Amino acid sequence: MALTGRTGLLAALAAIVVLLAPAPGLVVLAAALVLAVLVTADLLLAGAVRGLRFRRDGERRMRLGQSATIGLVVDNPGGRRVRGVLRDAWQPSAGAAPRRVTLDVPARERRRLVTTLTPTRRGDREAVAVTVRSVGPLGLAARQRTFHVPWTVRVLPPFLSRRHLPARLARLRELDGRHPALVRGQGTEFDSLREYVVGDDVRSIDWRASARRSDVVVRTWRPERDRRVLIVLDTGRTSAGRVGEAPLPGSGRSGWPRLDWSMDAALLLAALAARAGDRVDFLAYDRAVRAQVSGASRTELLSSLVDAMAPIEAELVEADAAGMVAAVLSRARRRCLVVLLTDLNATAMEEGLLPVLPSLSSRHMVVVASVADPRVAGMAAGRGTAEAVYDAAAAERLRGERRGITAVLRRHGVEVVDALPEDVAPALADAYLALKAAGRL
Repeated sequence: MALTGRTGLLAALAAIVVLLAPAPGLVVLAAALVLAVLVTADLLLAGAVRGLRFRRDGERRMRLGQSATIGLVVDNPGGRRVRGVLRDAWQPSAGAAPRRVTLDVPARERRRLVTTLTPTRRGDREAVAVTVRSVGPLGLAARQRTFHVPWTVRVLPPFLSRRHLPARLARLRELDGRHPALVRGQGTEFDSLREYVVGDDVRSIDWRASARRSDVVVRTWRPERDRRVLIVLDTGRTSAGRVGEAPLPGSGRSGWPRLDWSMDAALLLAALAARAGDRVDFLAYDRAVRAQVSGASRTELLSSLVDAMAPIEAELVEADAAGMVAAVLSRARRRCLVVLLTDLNATAMEEGLLPVLPSLSSRHMVVVASVADPRVAGMAAGRGTAEAVYDAAAAERLRGERRGITAVLRRHGVEVVDALPEDVAPALADAYLALKAAGRL
């Protein structure tokens, strides 16, 4: 049982009457008796909530930045009308609205209520509880009960870099021989012959065919297909830092975590590689495997990736580079392209990845992609005050360390992509296309 605000108001009025009455003892007893009778009668006449039945319907999956509607059907099998308030509670990051709704369900009928979710984070967002307060006809007392009505909505990565895909696919078609601007590269497959034009590589001239035709002709080549690309996502502590501006409303002013920017880059690369005919696998690792996708078909790849990425959160532990390399080598027996999305943190690299990198780069083509913090460039340009000068010195030192780590990685034969948050996805896609054009993949 729950008392309402109206009950409190009546009690306050009764107290005023008691203070003004000449015989307060008798009046107090009479007022208390009347109020108790009214509250009891109101409670008995209120619709029962114990027998209410609930059923949910609506979306199970949605992308971050979108809204979804979840229906809640309230079935009243009892003999009295249920009037009152219903609160459908969700996790705060689910962005549920409205939080409270007026409820009016006649006897042996049902009503459908709608909750709109606008999540601010990836992952599984769950309904917590449904609380119903059924108020009596006098509004003095209410029956209240909380029910567990489970429902989970998986919030997927938004894949904002999708807008860069058409331009990269156009370049891929050029490499693939569907455009007159075909290329030549080592390790590529022979496609056809065409007349020589200024700018063609002289090494592609087919001298025998030229002699037969009495004209200079060149060989055209198409990039090899069915290569394997293994995308490795570092989910250790360095991936938790927030960088850049938040690209979606409501996702925070301090930007996105590096992990989310890396996921966005991984999705663009996966979509491009799948269209190029390569096989794409995915691994998320810090000190253990957090998620993996292997053997997905071209049509199922993106849906499998976003579903696997959705619940991943950065772990506040140092990533185990040796374990990560061992996990990669156990999954990639033959030579392939390994794309490691991590941070170019000098200390973490020197103590973690660099000692074990030769065992990986000697067997596979390795690309390291990192999200740079745009605030560092802003700090490096500061000169206005003494404090700004110290900040600029620290920023320059950090940038120098990143350049040093990049140089060391390249000496090991590793390609490095170090770009700002909004640029890392297209930069990684361009690096993949460059490897294709050079015949290295």
